[in-house]
Amino acid sequence: GSIVYLGMMVGAFFWGGLADKVGRRQSLLICMSVNGFFAFLSSFVQGYGFFLFCRLFSGFGIGGAMPTVFSYFSEVLAREKRGEHLSWLCMFWMIGGIYASAMAWAIIPHYGWSFSMGSAYQFHSWRVFVIVCALPCVSSVVALTFMPESPRFLLEVGKHDEAWMILKQIHDTNMRARGQPEKVFTVTRIKTPKQIDELIEIESDTGTWYRRCFVRIRTELYGIWLTFMRCFNYPVKDNTIKLTAVWFTLSFGYYGLSVWFPDVIKHLQSDEYASRVKHFRNEEVSHFVFNFTLENQIHSNGEYINDRFVMMKFKSVTFEDSLFKNCVFEDITSLNTYFRNCTFVNTTFYNTDLEQYKFVDSELINCTFFHVRTGCQISFDDDYSAYWIYFVNFLGTLAVLPGNIVSALLMDRIGRLTMLGGSMVLSGISCFFLWFGTSESMMIGMLCLYNGLTISAWNSLDVITVELYPTDRR
Repeated sequence: GSIVYLGMMVGAFFWGGLADKVGRRQSLLICMSVNGFFAFLSSFVQGYGFFLFCRLFSGFGIGGAMPTVFSYFSEVLAREKRGEHLSWLCMFWMIGGIYASAMAWAIIPHYGWSFSMGSAYQFHSWRVFVIVCALPCVSSVVALTFMPESPRFLLEVGKHDEAWMILKQIHDTNMRARGQPEKVFTVTRIKTPKQIDELIEIESDTGTWYRRCFVRIRTELYGIWLTFMRCFNYPVKDNTIKLTAVWFTLSFGYYGLSVWFPDVIKHLQSDEYASRVKHFRNEEVSHFVFNFTLENQIHSNGEYINDRFVMMKFKSVTFEDSLFKNCVFEDITSLNTYFRNCTFVNTTFYNTDLEQYKFVDSELINCTFFHVRTGCQISFDDDYSAYWIYFVNFLGTLAVLPGNIVSALLMDRIGRLTMLGGSMVLSGISCFFLWFGTSESMMIGMLCLYNGLTISAWNSLDVITVELYPTDRR
């Protein structure tokens, strides 16, 4: 997760500046193509380092799409309806979150959705999930190829004819929808922006193509940097500083709690699970065949002589100070299972996942291991908490629906700042009730409450940000 956010931070800086130079549509096409390509690639790579590299560049693409799409959409909206329509646009954030949570819930827990190509290539269900999550990005790239450039941007760069044609197309479409196709699109005034000449100085000895490419890239990056620095010039300097503080505090609270809530819920689940543990002491079992599941148990000071443990699942089982003599462990799958200070004598382990680290301070005398399986072998069907995590994320995402509707209906009536301040105050007050969260259901309810109250602040902040900057710095 952190590597994606790092890529988003760099991507927002790069693609935002590029969108002010080459256009919103072109910037969106490139950054979303980068996101889609590296998202697909990350689902196939096998090395952890290469996987992080792909996720970094996927985040680099995401970071450009998020700010650019609001500038792109706002520049084709009428001012009196801008807040409402941008709020409806923000609802697709919720729809995307619901889609991701639902796909994770439906795909990842099923290890049947996987295949292997030898021992070197493993394609598990989470890789299918990554591909499915990249499909909307690919669809957006295809749809953008049929979309026009922002007419406001075209006017800013002096392409009046292209801007006029796009505005006429928007006007005619709206008039036909209103049942007034006879209305003619007219322009009474065109603002002529001050053009900034960009000179690229290329030395006479840069005749090779790669030197020219280097100079071009360096010049473009320098132009992006200048565009960024202009956000700290008069008259938008104060706005930039204030918005930076608001964006940081809102993001810190929202994403911090988004990470904290699942951990707390998981901690509460663990405490409740641990309270139901069963203790067995001083067991003496001999010549017995164990072929059933052991779960949430602690066995202390036991003696197991000539026993067979066959086709079993150990889930959260601990053996302490126990003796295993002339025993056989065959086809064993374990999760959170440990043998502490135990002694094994003449014991055979065949096709198990009982690795060395699961024998804590234990002594193995004349023991044999055959076909030891490495890694986690428990499926999600055996671990219900895995389903629960995705379900909680689904509920938290769905909870923003009322806030989206409220912000869409009221933002243009009560104002952006009023909604931003009110939403942040209410969401801050809701955090004080976290002290009283003592159960899973209460924490899930507070998660939904916080998300529902915070989304109006996000929507208001998106609208305020695009409205406080001129087109060339938006």
